[in-house]
Amino acid sequence: MQQPNTPPPGTTPPPGTPQPTAPQRPLGITILAILAAIAGVLGLLGSLLILGLLMAAGGIFLILGLVSLVLSILYLMFAYGAWTLKPWAWTLGVGLSVASIVLTLIGLTQGTQELVGALISLVISGVILYYLFQPDIKAAFGRA
Repeated sequence: MQQPNTPPPGTTPPPGTPQPTAPQRPLGITILAILAAIAGVLGLLGSLLILGLLMAAGGIFLILGLVSLVLSILYLMFAYGAWTLKPWAWTLGVGLSVASIVLTLIGLTQGTQELVGALISLVISGVILYYLFQPDIKAAFGRA
């Protein structure tokens, strides 16, 4: 039996009835998603170029091209997940930021990365990590 104030199935609720809404995407997440998409596309093009031109050389170039390809795909996945506020995107964003910090530190200790560029990369990754761990940002991704 139907309740007296409940509209019949398939009809619209009465005016003033609160409607469920999708969570709003914070501006910072929108910016991160756009930047991740740009990085993913450019990285994809660069890694395909490395693989195409230097594949015959083999060795380290092949490994660098494959690592770059995987990271580019992960950045594109993060861009999509952040744009749509998928819960797994928060974990991926944290993982990519940590990976960036680790790879930057390895490059710095091996002498393959310049100090100023490494510091900029570390600061950016650190700020992204800090931002992703803010309670309202975690909540936007459904992570409380």
